[in-house]
Amino acid sequence: MASLLSRALAWPRSLLVYLLLSLYVLLVGPPALLVAIVFRWQNLLIALGLWGVGLCRRIVGLRYDIRGLEHVDGSRPTVYCMNHVSDVDILVFDVLFRRSHRLKGLYKAELDRIPILNLVLRAVNFGALQRGNREQTERAIASATGMIRSGDSFLIAAEGTRSATGELLPFKRGAFVLAIGAQAPIVPVAIAGAREAMPKGSAVIRPGVLRIRIGAPIPTAGLAEADREALTALVRRRVGELLAEAERTEEAGPV
Repeated sequence: MASLLSRALAWPRSLLVYLLLSLYVLLVGPPALLVAIVFRWQNLLIALGLWGVGLCRRIVGLRYDIRGLEHVDGSRPTVYCMNHVSDVDILVFDVLFRRSHRLKGLYKAELDRIPILNLVLRAVNFGALQRGNREQTERAIASATGMIRSGDSFLIAAEGTRSATGELLPFKRGAFVLAIGAQAPIVPVAIAGAREAMPKGSAVIRPGVLRIRIGAPIPTAGLAEADREALTALVRRRVGELLAEAERTEEAGPV
């Protein structure tokens, strides 16, 4: 009964979350952006953003089941490579941010159309990717590679777009060009339960458990461009194994 009631409330909860996020960005964004620019506190913007996202996660009833946090190394730049099935996958960033080393991300250029949010994303040095624009993508990857060499970490959805079925799509080259270019390790990450919470094309966020699995780092030291395809295949296999493990958790019973 409680589960049915929770699902019935999914629509009003989702509407409340969209309203709160919009107000949060409009009211908190400008002063936080000013302070972050003046004092160069990029992490202030990220922390405030994640606080708002975390509040909304609790409102819609999303919980975490996280395993493998021991593989998150806060002492060095790392490329975190994850699968992508839903807009709520952004919560993986929330899980990793406080434990990883200066975590950044790449985002779809379409988000630049949202006032204030576009300024925030640029202020924290997140990279915008324009789908279908190879030249712009190459520039964004080159910029991110330089940032990793300077000490930043990156979380990247390796498939480049959301999988409608939950099955892993082919991995794009960007994450592996980054990792090899910066000689940074790749940590595979898988999330299950996100598609059930918010399927591709849906605006409703349903309650549930996000099962996040983090694998052991895969070193790239000494690798070159010629090794990229083999590295891509290895990482994709590891993400697939973690995804299968996360999905088996649901079959075994409630978390």
